[in-house]
Amino acid sequence: MKKNITINLSGRLFQIDEDAYEMLQKYIESLRSSFGKQEGCDEIVNDIEARIAELFTELNQQGIEAITIDHVKNIITRIGKPEELTDSEGTDNEKQGDGKDGHKYESFRSAAQDICDNVRARTAGKKLYRNPNDKMVAGVLSGLAAYTNSDAVWWRLLTMLLVLLYGVGIIAYIVLAIIVPEAKTPEQLLQMEGKEVTPQNLADVVVENKQTARPNRGCLGTILFVLFSIVAAFFVVIASIVGVGLLISLLLVIVSLVIVFTVPSATHVSLPFDIGYLNLGELINIHPWVVIVFIVGVLLALSIPLYAIGHMLFSRAGKVQPMSIGQRILWIVLWVASLCCLFPALIWIQQQEKTHYNVEMEEIYSYQGVTMSHQDKRFLRKGGWDLIKAENCDHYTYSGYYNGNHNVRFLDVYNENCEQVFQAERKEAVEPGVYRLDCAVRAEGPGPCVYAIGDSTMLKSIPVYEQPQNGVPDMGWFNISIDNILVTGNSIAYGLSSDEDFTGQPCRAQWFSATDFKLIRIGDLPKK
Repeated sequence: MKKNITINLSGRLFQIDEDAYEMLQKYIESLRSSFGKQEGCDEIVNDIEARIAELFTELNQQGIEAITIDHVKNIITRIGKPEELTDSEGTDNEKQGDGKDGHKYESFRSAAQDICDNVRARTAGKKLYRNPNDKMVAGVLSGLAAYTNSDAVWWRLLTMLLVLLYGVGIIAYIVLAIIVPEAKTPEQLLQMEGKEVTPQNLADVVVENKQTARPNRGCLGTILFVLFSIVAAFFVVIASIVGVGLLISLLLVIVSLVIVFTVPSATHVSLPFDIGYLNLGELINIHPWVVIVFIVGVLLALSIPLYAIGHMLFSRAGKVQPMSIGQRILWIVLWVASLCCLFPALIWIQQQEKTHYNVEMEEIYSYQGVTMSHQDKRFLRKGGWDLIKAENCDHYTYSGYYNGNHNVRFLDVYNENCEQVFQAERKEAVEPGVYRLDCAVRAEGPGPCVYAIGDSTMLKSIPVYEQPQNGVPDMGWFNISIDNILVTGNSIAYGLSSDEDFTGQPCRAQWFSATDFKLIRIGDLPKK
């Protein structure tokens, strides 16, 4: 049983069935497309519609109440197809034209029009969806094939070629997978194929979805199916690895933030992603909103892709429904917004930390008016050393092999040209008596001395280090002592010096070192 439709054609009413109406409508649309660029297009089409109305009237006069598709086909044959009409018009124009240029233009226009008509005919009445019944990854390519009435094999082959072109195929596929919705309902499946939504067609779709028969892909289709299956499996594995990495990163960031805001001494503790060095605990008291925006941005930047990957994996396993196009766009917009908040906040925090660091370094690098490293200052300050002179010294302490321990730091002065002028001294409170100073020393050349000052100044030169001849590692340390230091007061000063004005001899050593200073009382003062 077919449904009849009443149409108005050139001011006359006719009864026509649905199939005949669709054919007539497409015919008139093709006429308008064919004559679209010619002058008087509307008049030409109106004349043809008037002619069709006359032929319909003749059929009614013959006792035919409803126009059928056969009648429409007969009338189209009598009037002529659009290309036949445009060819005749083109011939007349060529006769009236001035030569070959018009013919070339008309041929090009005709070819372009044919392509447009072909595309329009293939996509007429269809909507673009991702095809869930013939998908390898997301059903994008089989959806394009259904929309253009072509074979999905060629779309997949084209995508493989674009993948080799700097990954353009992957980017385009991901974008389409996000934008193009999936045909989930029977109505959408019919719209994807350009079929009418009728009870019979809906029933056919339901029956087809229940069937488990696989589509016949052919040899090339099977090869591409295997390739896409491998690529899909590879991306699933990569997505799983990325998801695990994001989960671990998110947990580490949360733990790090908790430590930073709960443990005040953790400002310079080594934490993941250098969070401990951003001074968030201090900055939140100065500019709390910037720090809050940074924290929220970090958490969202990690959690949103983690959620998307997890949802994708669960949807492929059939545990949850895939995201709708609206949800995908919402999550993408939210993720981009989190990045737009995160990076400006991070740049501001780093600038604040750099300013704080520079101020801190200016304080750290200065010890008794001498610029040096933090390690040098820390060692000298904790050891109670006073810098008498410190000129042309590349460093003042060193951490190397001594007594089997690589981590022991000691006094060590270096200058490549032997131009260093150095004297470090410290005092100890003692009782009157006779003392001995023991220490371990070494020097690359002559000149540096160890000294002790009690009632008088006593100097002892540091032995020169000699390279061992037997190949056995030797760092050149010597144990030396200054004996019989008389102290009638209550303190002794001792130290290390390369100052010629103090030692009386020029320094010819590129480096010299001293450590393990020990002051030992060996007796009482001699009786007078």
